[in-house]
Amino acid sequence: MKPDLREALKQRILTGDGAMGTYLYQMGFPVGVSYEEFNTLRPDVIGNIHRSYYEAGARVIETNTFSANLEKLSKYGLEDEMDAINRAGVRVARAAVGADAYVVGAVGSIRDGKLKNLRTAKVSEAYKRQMHALLDEGVDGLLLETFYELDETLLALRIARAESDLPVICQFAVEDVGRTQDGNGLKDAFDRLQAEGADVVGFNCRSGPNGIMRAIDSIAGPIGLPLSVFPNAGIPDYIDGKYAYSAGPDYFAESALRFADRGARLIGGCCGTTPEHVAAMAAALDGYVPQIGQAAGTFHRAEVITVQATRPAKTVREIAQPQKQAVQEPSIVELVKQRHTVIVELDPPRDLDIRKFMDGAAALKEAKADAVTMADNSLAVTRMSNIALAALVQERVGIRPLVHIACRDRNLIGTQSHMMGLDALDIDHVLAVTGDPARFGDLPDSSSVYDLTSFEMIRMIKQLNDGTAFSGKPLKQKAKFVVGAAFNPNVKHLDKAVQRLERKIKSGADYIMTQPVYDNALIESIAEATKHLPVPVFIGIMPLASGRNAEYLHNEVPGIQLSDEVRRRMAGLEGEAGRAEGVQIAKELLDAAMPYFNGIYLITPFMFYDMGVQLTNYVWQKTERNIAD
Repeated sequence: MKPDLREALKQRILTGDGAMGTYLYQMGFPVGVSYEEFNTLRPDVIGNIHRSYYEAGARVIETNTFSANLEKLSKYGLEDEMDAINRAGVRVARAAVGADAYVVGAVGSIRDGKLKNLRTAKVSEAYKRQMHALLDEGVDGLLLETFYELDETLLALRIARAESDLPVICQFAVEDVGRTQDGNGLKDAFDRLQAEGADVVGFNCRSGPNGIMRAIDSIAGPIGLPLSVFPNAGIPDYIDGKYAYSAGPDYFAESALRFADRGARLIGGCCGTTPEHVAAMAAALDGYVPQIGQAAGTFHRAEVITVQATRPAKTVREIAQPQKQAVQEPSIVELVKQRHTVIVELDPPRDLDIRKFMDGAAALKEAKADAVTMADNSLAVTRMSNIALAALVQERVGIRPLVHIACRDRNLIGTQSHMMGLDALDIDHVLAVTGDPARFGDLPDSSSVYDLTSFEMIRMIKQLNDGTAFSGKPLKQKAKFVVGAAFNPNVKHLDKAVQRLERKIKSGADYIMTQPVYDNALIESIAEATKHLPVPVFIGIMPLASGRNAEYLHNEVPGIQLSDEVRRRMAGLEGEAGRAEGVQIAKELLDAAMPYFNGIYLITPFMFYDMGVQLTNYVWQKTERNIAD
């Protein structure tokens, strides 16, 4: 007889399983169907997945019932099958794994943080009926996962407690590291869950290991209960119509140990994870001995020191009077043919305060950057409109804005309207990008449009330069857009990536901006592989802010790969020391890049714009030294 799950978590760390939905997707099963119905339609497939996770080392197995409630099943006309689907989910999981595994009934959020119009009585009834089916079939506990708001979690927990005294695990999906979506601090939220009878608390989905690590580190004081963590396998990339995740098994193994050091006692995986991820974590945790003071329920936050970037002495108004971008100023394509040209990326704010952003733009203007570029809700996280900030930067600071345009957020109508507005504002430099999928950002239930591919986006924008609308109708005058294309050189087959790039140039791209590069040898390879291209390439350099930042970028962000040497140098560095080493590494990369590329694309981490200022100044200092020599 295995001990009660609560007792087991006091004795050792348990490895949880990994993803179900994304794993089925990777196996070739289509989206838009109820994967929970597979419990009755394809129990062989579901059973094989459970068995694969068990054989990989998972000893806590979730039933395939995350969305098997009345509300979610009704979208497929399956509400009458709710009881059968949940019961089958328990039976399939139990039959697929050994007697030493804990089978927990997975119960997902119904409101998903947004369906406020659903009556509480209706939501309560849906939870009660699903939990009754799971409990009656003999689960070892309940897992309330991917809950966004404390109120709904408490509602589900109270129903669980009224139905059973079995262990209940409560997991939040958090985007803001310090609070739930309804504004409750994580420490307070966990305390309230404990008071209502939760046995384990933690996090899953929405973030990879780095994001959940940050959420844990933001909690001041003891958590009071065993901690569970089920992170995503990083941020998904959208390649050739399919989603792919970047965080590999080795990274999850390392992250599992870091979670264990922070008091986690149940460690598994969410979206994008596979049996390989689980096997790596199970192997890493085998024989793990908790550190003194880090037993379950006694985790305390490590002190985290935040150092703000130094603000420049001059304000926006001191540097430049309001002015409009001169129409006759050379484009960056013309400039880069003559000299080194520096573009610096600043992320638009995620709130309504633009002061730091504008200070950063002003500081870069003073450092003589040639343009400030602004992403279009990068990583599918909602930020201020880059078209609004571009207009402000152009008029108040007097520096050229370069605006990213993502295929994700606008249909053909919205895209053309957006471009027409940019033309009216005399903002003529843009970068066409695919855009990260919306389902993995801070509003996961929003739609990814993708009416256009990046190739089509480039071609349609250039069509506006001919005075022709997307519909083919005349526009009375011609636009004057200079259109860039994105290029990811951090791939196994660089030649194939360059072939894709050639297609973008054929579509009309005027210049290229690369993802960040962190290897001198790769810089030389890119130069050799792209030297035949008829358009300039702006090589991407992003200074690292810390060791944790380095590991996050390398393991969780699509299109970014760090060299082993860079990771070694950044390991363990935080705060000012981390940023100083990050700038030094970036300078060395600039030393390697500038002989090959006139185009320099600097990417600012975490709005530490002083790092961009230092590197922009370094480009000009190096240029002056070369001229003198």
